[in-house]
Amino acid sequence: MGIFQRTGDLIKSNINDLLDRAENPEKMVKQIIIDMEKELQQCTDALGQAMGSQRQMKKQLDKAKAESKSWEDKAKLALRAGKQDLAKQALQKKVNADNQVTQYQQMYDQCTVQVDTIKGQVDALKMKLEEARSRQSTLIARSKMADAQKSMAKTLGNMDSSSAFSKLDKMEEKIESKEAQADAFSDLAGTSNAPDPFAELEANSAVDDELARLMAEMNGGE
Repeated sequence: MGIFQRTGDLIKSNINDLLDRAENPEKMVKQIIIDMEKELQQCTDALGQAMGSQRQMKKQLDKAKAESKSWEDKAKLALRAGKQDLAKQALQKKVNADNQVTQYQQMYDQCTVQVDTIKGQVDALKMKLEEARSRQSTLIARSKMADAQKSMAKTLGNMDSSSAFSKLDKMEEKIESKEAQADAFSDLAGTSNAPDPFAELEANSAVDDELARLMAEMNGGE
């Protein structure tokens, strides 16, 4: 009866609870189905054996009933022939056959109960197996999604966002400093190499004024 106890336990088991304890849910789900298929095969084999015993008991029961009827018919025939002693012998055989009928009937009834019980277990296991198969892809997909979410959560949890943005700010400051230095060097390079046209005009105007002043002084002095 161990096989039936294991079958009952397996039917009552909760697949989600098993997945909670599984390191690899995908493999665990597949293994659950494999185990259930094995249990179903064992139950089916046991059912076949029980049904074989039931048929054998039915044959023995029918044979005992036929033998009882045969001896009763012979007893009737002997009584019609006026042979009461012979009729009693036939009836004694009938009583023995009736005892066998009672024994075989009890055995047949027991086999029938066992067959019905195993059939119920096999049907229940079939339903559970079909449920497991139909849920297999869904459970595996949920497991993979949970793994992805868990991995993402760990990544975000390990990331120090304030530190990351602080590093970016420092990098931006360095770049801005380099850009400012480049502009300064460009300005210096532009001042030393290119003449200022307005400064040149102012210098020429001052020279002309000095020339006019000197000429006026010289002319006046004469």
